[in-house]
Amino acid sequence: MIKTVLAITASGLFALTSVNVQAAGNAAAGKVKSKVCQSCHGVDGNSSNPDFPRLAGQFPDYIVHALKQYKSGARKNAIMNTFASTLSTRDMEDIAAYFSSQKGLHVLRYNMPK
Repeated sequence: MIKTVLAITASGLFALTSVNVQAAGNAAAGKVKSKVCQSCHGVDGNSSNPDFPRLAGQFPDYIVHALKQYKSGARKNAIMNTFASTLSTRDMEDIAAYFSSQKGLHVLRYNMPK
């Protein structure tokens, strides 16, 4: 009984790990695929324009989730809806891997008044 439970638990953990490994994007491919993004969000994802969010250092799952919402129309933004409509899930994962691997500028987070 204990061996069966351990085997099932190990199988489940292996499956979860495999899914995470497969879901990870390719940052090098994402750099190439993100050329259009870079015009608003910055080459490294650190936009200098407050109208465009900084993507550098953001969680990759969040970027993929946001892009899927733009693609489905759940999030409304004419530019992002159009752009995201052309992306595959793999494209989204690659773009997310690139921007999440960049160093974000979190200046305000560390300079908050006490």
